[in-house]
Amino acid sequence: MNEIPRRESVSMPNVPDQQILENTKLDGNTPTTQPNCAPAADDGYVAGVDIGGTNLRLALADRNGVIISKWTSSTTGVRGADSVVALICDGVKNVLQQTSVPRSALKAIAVGVPGVTDVEEGRVIATSYLLGWRDVPLAAMLEAALSIPSAVDNDVNLAAVGESWAGAAKGARDFVFVAIGTGIGAGIMLNHSLFHGAGWAAGEIGYMLVPGTPNAPRKRDEPGALESMIGGEGIRAEWQKLWTADKTSLPRDMVASEIFDAALAGDPLAQTILQQSARMLSHAIYNMSLVLNCPLFVLGGGVGLHPALCAATRGMLQQWAVRGRPELIPSELGPDAQLMGALRLALDTAELNSPVVAAK
Repeated sequence: MNEIPRRESVSMPNVPDQQILENTKLDGNTPTTQPNCAPAADDGYVAGVDIGGTNLRLALADRNGVIISKWTSSTTGVRGADSVVALICDGVKNVLQQTSVPRSALKAIAVGVPGVTDVEEGRVIATSYLLGWRDVPLAAMLEAALSIPSAVDNDVNLAAVGESWAGAAKGARDFVFVAIGTGIGAGIMLNHSLFHGAGWAAGEIGYMLVPGTPNAPRKRDEPGALESMIGGEGIRAEWQKLWTADKTSLPRDMVASEIFDAALAGDPLAQTILQQSARMLSHAIYNMSLVLNCPLFVLGGGVGLHPALCAATRGMLQQWAVRGRPELIPSELGPDAQLMGALRLALDTAELNSPVVAAK
C-alpha cells in the first residue's frame, strides 16, 4: 500500500448546518445506527470516530459535513488496539449498510484517541490509564483494515477543532478548549491551527501543578496532579475523603455531576468541593492565558459542562482584573465536539488525498 501523506495542522473552512446535530440520540449499551437523510449516489463520504473510556462513537457525513448516520458501541472490556480497530470496522460496515452508501464512496476516516498522538505518523504514543496503549500505529492499522486514508489525533484536540468549526469558538483565531471528564486535558488553537508541541503533548494540563494539587512525582500510569483533583474521578475521591455524616446528609458514593448538583441545592460539603475545583481550574486557566496570551477558553467534557463549575470558575477569573483577562464560555457542541472534530479532520484528509490534490 502506498504511503498516505499526513497533515500537521487542521484548518477550518466551511461550517456545517446545525441540523447535523439534531435527531442523533445514542444508546451507550448496544450498537445503534441512526440514518438522518438519504445519501446522493455520487457523493463522497467520510467517517469520524471518538474512542471513549466506556463507548466508541462513529459518525458518517457527506462532503459538506452533514451527518447522515451515527453509531455507538460499548468499549467495556475492549482495550487492545486490534479489538478497537475491529470495532471501528464493524461500525463503518453498519452505517454504510444502514444508509445504502457504497463502500467505494467512503473516502477517509479520522479517529480521536485519549492520549498523546504523533499526527504526522498516525501513531498513538501513549494513552490514558483507561486504555494503556503505547506506541500504536493506529492510522496504519486502519488503512490496512479499511483501505482508505486515515488520520488520528488526541480527542481533546479534535474537540477544539469541532468547536472552531461548528461550535462556541467559531471564527476565533486563538482559543483553548478545556475538557473535564474522567480526566482533564486541553486543545490549543493558535492562528486557526492546532498547536501540538515538539513532542505532541501540548495541552496535557492534567499534569499541571497549581496551589492545592499534590506535588509528589506522579507514576507513569497515575493521573496527573491537577487531574487527580478536578477530573471526574478526582472530584469523587475528594468528596469521599472529606465526607462525614455530620457534614452532609448525602451519600458518600456520589459522582462529580451529582456533587455539583448538590452544591447548587445548597449542600455545604458539596459547595466546598465545587469551590475547591473551581479555584484550581481558574488557576490553571489563568496561568495558560498568561503564557499563551489567549483571550478565549471553552469549557467542555461531561464534568466541565456542568453550569455550577463554569459559573464558579468564571467568577473567580473575574476577580483578577488584569489586562486581557480570559473569557470563559461553555461548549456548544457538548459530547459531539470530539466527533465533529474527527469529521473535520476526515474531510481534510480526504481532500489532501483526492486525485486532484495528489496530481499537483
